[in-house]
Amino acid sequence: MVEEKIKEIIVVEGRDDTRRLQQVVNSDTIETNGSEISDATLTAIATAQKRRGVIVFTDPDSPGEKIRKTISAQVPGIKHAFLSQGQAQPEKHKSSLGVEHAGNKAIKHALAHLYTQMPTTAKPIISRQVLQAMGLTAGPNAKDRRQRLGNILQIGYTNSKQLYKRLQLFQISEAEFAAAMKQVQKDSDLSEQK
Repeated sequence: MVEEKIKEIIVVEGRDDTRRLQQVVNSDTIETNGSEISDATLTAIATAQKRRGVIVFTDPDSPGEKIRKTISAQVPGIKHAFLSQGQAQPEKHKSSLGVEHAGNKAIKHALAHLYTQMPTTAKPIISRQVLQAMGLTAGPNAKDRRQRLGNILQIGYTNSKQLYKRLQLFQISEAEFAAAMKQVQKDSDLSEQK
């Protein structure tokens, strides 16, 4: 039986990502061909958003983040799918991170846990003070804690400044945040015991 086609068009970085996605899900893609997105590609993404909706699914690295930010700034209301850096790691040789290296389960999980970009005019749900109190902005384990939090919430890795913005952008609730932080703490306790 043929799997139902994903309604939205998925924005990926290149041909290898398109090939990999089509091995796992029935989907159409738009390729950015790198982090310098052309005006023609942005226009195609905006049109796709109006007609079918768009899911941005880029590599969990700096160029992938740059693409995500560029599209987010130009095309309102898009959805985002995220992989952790571990899920996008190549198995054999050490090359760059990429959607094309992710397993079937990781790709399906990312596409099942989408976040819709919201305008940032809403009142912040999680304050900067809370992030600081939770050890996410500074300190010896802050980067590791942010990485774990991003993986649990499926919002990708961010630096401390971006974390605040991303939590607001995706309207992460206090309850979601508290549950994720409980898991982060549990994971931290386990790794310290080893």
